[in-house]
Amino acid sequence: MITKLLLLASILCLTCSIAFAEYSGTAQIGKGKAQIQTKNLFSCENGRSRVSPIGIQTINGKEFIVPAEVQYETKNFASDLYNECSNIEPQSLAEVDLSSVPIVEIDKDGEVITGFIFADNYFELYINGKLVGVDSVPFTPFNSNIVKFKVKKPYEIAIKVVDWEENSGLGSENNRGKQFHPGDGGLIASFSDGITTNSNWKAQTFYTSPIYDLSCVEEKGNQRITKDCDVNGSDKYEETYSLHWDIPLDWQSNDIYKSWPNAVEYTEDEIGVNNKKAYMNFQEQFTGTGASFIWSSNLVLDNLILFRYQVK
Repeated sequence: MITKLLLLASILCLTCSIAFAEYSGTAQIGKGKAQIQTKNLFSCENGRSRVSPIGIQTINGKEFIVPAEVQYETKNFASDLYNECSNIEPQSLAEVDLSSVPIVEIDKDGEVITGFIFADNYFELYINGKLVGVDSVPFTPFNSNIVKFKVKKPYEIAIKVVDWEENSGLGSENNRGKQFHPGDGGLIASFSDGITTNSNWKAQTFYTSPIYDLSCVEEKGNQRITKDCDVNGSDKYEETYSLHWDIPLDWQSNDIYKSWPNAVEYTEDEIGVNNKKAYMNFQEQFTGTGASFIWSSNLVLDNLILFRYQVK
């Protein structure tokens, strides 16, 4: 029996070695499910939320939090534009009291900027490295937010966006008739000083999953490319790989982002927002201002994206 177990372990180890040999990029490779640390960050009073777990994948003695390390428990929530969990469901911007939105002061003698943000699924906004607001709904139902901050130009915008996962470490959720289906992301934002999300923003991937075959992954410079990877879902659990990159220290304020790839723009149809009131009720504040949905080059498999933009 022991001999058989040792033989099986050797075969599995050889299989891993062969698979890992097919990948020559800079990521740490995880395999299989994460160890759950928090079963669910949030439950909607109206009962429509998906489970939003936090897990840990340990790779070569190093821990990676999935889908991301977040500031959710600080409760530094951005104001609701639309949030059915809080029964805040205006039909248009005319029904929103913008004067009630608190102002986060970056510079005493700065200009007050108002921002409108819709993220799939979760965001954290930093201005000049200071946390301005956190999404109050990690996963679903889809919501949207308003922020206000007082700042002088030039200033730096940094946004962490997470496409959440029900199946921790596997980058998948129960969707489209499949128990294990990759989700998709997306970010759109507009600000009262004329700044909008577009392909001039920088965007870098730090967590990608699920990957069925590591040979589909390619890196060119700072581009982390998975366009040839399978994005289909599965009816049952399949052991898949995940890719993790270390997040740079002080990423919200340093200049490392200047070497990142540019964000990729997506249409409303590609994101799939025509049935999401949190977006459609305020469409004029998003694409109506010239803003575009942005993400990395893979809207489906890339789950943790850091965005940066310098306002000159």
